[in-house]
Amino acid sequence: MFELTQEFYFEAAHTLERQHEAQSSRRIHGHTYHAEVTVAGEPDAQGMVLDLAALRTALQGVRNQLDHHFLDEVPSLGRPTLENLCRYIATALQPLLPGLQQVTVARRASGDRCTWRRSAA
Repeated sequence: MFELTQEFYFEAAHTLERQHEAQSSRRIHGHTYHAEVTVAGEPDAQGMVLDLAALRTALQGVRNQLDHHFLDEVPSLGRPTLENLCRYIATALQPLLPGLQQVTVARRASGDRCTWRRSAA
């Protein structure tokens, strides 16, 4: 089994109701998010788990839905938490990438990261 990972980033703003650091989180603020998407499988006859061009095309579609958007208004995202961003990206990509195994979303400037992994069936 091989894993192939591609990274993309997006810039977005949001607000967030929370108990800690509540005052600054309620105001509109933005982050640079870095997302990593991993697919797994055996290489095909050309020696590829997935053509990187196909992977990048799928990721660009999701990036277009998030980059320079107000995350509070993105349909189906819910509260703009790292957890919901992982779920949103995974849900969008699963039909396009049957080998999808993992999605990680990070805000590197603040050291935060969340990972979604496909459940073992």
